[in-house]
Amino acid sequence: MSDGFATRAIHAGQEADSATGSVIVPIHATSTYAQDGVGGMRAGYEYSRTGNPTRTALEECLAELERGRYGRAFASGMAATDAVLRAVLRPGDHVIIPDDAYGGTFRLIDKVLTGWGIEFSPVRLSDVDAVRAEIRPETKMIWVESPTNPLLNIADIAVLAQVARQAGALLAVDNTFASPYLQQPLELGADVVVHSTTKYLGGHSDVVGGAVVTSDEALHERIAFLQNTAGAVPGPFDAWLTLRGLKTLAVRMERHSANAERVVAALQSHRKVSKVLYPGIAEHPNHDVAVKQMRHFGGMVSFLHADGEEAALEVCSRTRLFTLAESLGGVESLIEHPGRMTHASTAGSLLQVPGELVRLSVGIEDADDLVEDLLTALG
Repeated sequence: MSDGFATRAIHAGQEADSATGSVIVPIHATSTYAQDGVGGMRAGYEYSRTGNPTRTALEECLAELERGRYGRAFASGMAATDAVLRAVLRPGDHVIIPDDAYGGTFRLIDKVLTGWGIEFSPVRLSDVDAVRAEIRPETKMIWVESPTNPLLNIADIAVLAQVARQAGALLAVDNTFASPYLQQPLELGADVVVHSTTKYLGGHSDVVGGAVVTSDEALHERIAFLQNTAGAVPGPFDAWLTLRGLKTLAVRMERHSANAERVVAALQSHRKVSKVLYPGIAEHPNHDVAVKQMRHFGGMVSFLHADGEEAALEVCSRTRLFTLAESLGGVESLIEHPGRMTHASTAGSLLQVPGELVRLSVGIEDADDLVEDLLTALG
């Protein structure tokens, strides 16, 4: 019998330490390991860029939570993204990305990978026919965010997995916004999952990291080679902090989602909000797909201010509990203006976001306090 999600989050890869009985995985703060004779490695460890016991525990837990066979931890979400793209794509290849992709992913592909001969097409991934129309013989990957950042569009992962398979391409899913508690893309047919563990997995805004999970052995070997060769690995304390965060992921995501629903209800009825973007509401164009593939709808909410960009900027400066800051997924609530902050790199491109857009990362504070804070800021 398979253990439930919360049980796996607390126990997977985290057996009591064999030397001391410690119930918490130790922080192995070492760069190298004694060998029992030349090549006689103890438990397979020789150098901490290549492998570290604390990192191994995190990687095993991540793989279990995403229902994958292999997990690899990275120093940031962008390092994880870079590893997946470089493991799959070669000069002359083509990748399809969301037309509202995360600004950092867009910047990496548009400003770096294109210099090495990679081509890309931004597409509204909820439009499957539009995705099919963009597929070329050179298409090797469809890169999915669902929900997307910051417009919270939903892609049908199972359908896109079929489209990718028919095209001979891989389906990669950035599962950062949902977390494996709300959505498990590998179970829906994806080939590989990417996370910024900085966000919901770490959950406390105190560590930066990334992760890649897959069940494809050949793909895993290429990613593992890049992880070691390029060396963008987390230190043992970063791995330990992320592992600690995973233990409470299930209960946090329940509260994030419940609080977000309260915030959405308040925003929907406010005269200065022209539109609320949240996959949990019936008006969302991809609501039915979200219901099908997600447990709940998450803690990310975006809305359009009826009075335009300057009014949106003013709201971002007026909140008391919602801290004006980039990032997301921590226990505390955050507010930001994507057009001037996280998605500034998309200005002037097909991925430019509306100026009147405000993005919220709804934390786990008391919902009544969060609603009051937003209503006061909106005026």
